Amino acid sequence: MEAHAVLGETVTMPVEIRTADTSSALFPVDPAPVRELLAGTGLAPLTFLGRAFCNLAFVRYVDGDLGPYHEFAFSVMAHQPGRKGSSGAYIHWLPVNQSFTCEAGQSIWGFPKLMADIDITPTRRGHRCEVAVEGRKVLALSISDGLPAPSGAGGSSIDAYTYRDGVLRRTPWDMNPAAVRMRPGGARLELGDHPIADQLRSLGLPKTALFSSRIGKLHMTFGEATTVSSTREIQ
Repeated sequence: MEAHAVLGETVTMPVEIRTADTSSALFPVDPAPVRELLAGTGLAPLTFLGRAFCNLAFVRYVDGDLGPYHEFAFSVMAHQPGRKGSSGAYIHWLPVNQSFTCEAGQSIWGFPKLMADIDITPTRRGHRCEVAVEGRKVLALSISDGLPAPSGAGGSSIDAYTYRDGVLRRTPWDMNPAAVRMRPGGARLELGDHPIADQLRSLGLPKTALFSSRIGKLHMTFGEATTVSSTREIQ
């Protein structure tokens, strides 16, 4: 069993998230700006009918090995060109509001975590997340809860790609959801004046989401990261 020292504590693999809830929205976008986001990583956009895909999500971690915290995820679907079965979610930006998970995410998996103010609140129709970095508004995302989905919907095993310090890593990510609600559209995105907001604008956002979802009860595990390639190998 692999173990990592993080801020004086030991984190063993796999990391388990016993209780969490999340809301997310998937947006079809032009592949060209996604290629720019992926430049230098060795990954390419995963496309369907000429469109790439951006996923925005916010998560409230209640009980897990990294403690309670809030998180926002900006990811795009990607793959390793020429390698079958290599599709996954490239995590481009991953702010959190607690220092322990920030350090663990960076040092263990190479996740692009940083500290931010993340406010997740219920609304009349769903949930809303506001993110600010050093007092500067990045975005606000509101997700409508939608209709109950069939049992088993939303569950998947997917790999998460990260690129940090010249190293591309791939991490197995297993999800076991319950209380899932889904609907077409259902997302409202407001962008601030932060550089990340400008990157989202470069993808053509805000726009109508392909669909949105709400997972009221979520169990997850994250395995050990494996190195896919280094900057030297990519070049």
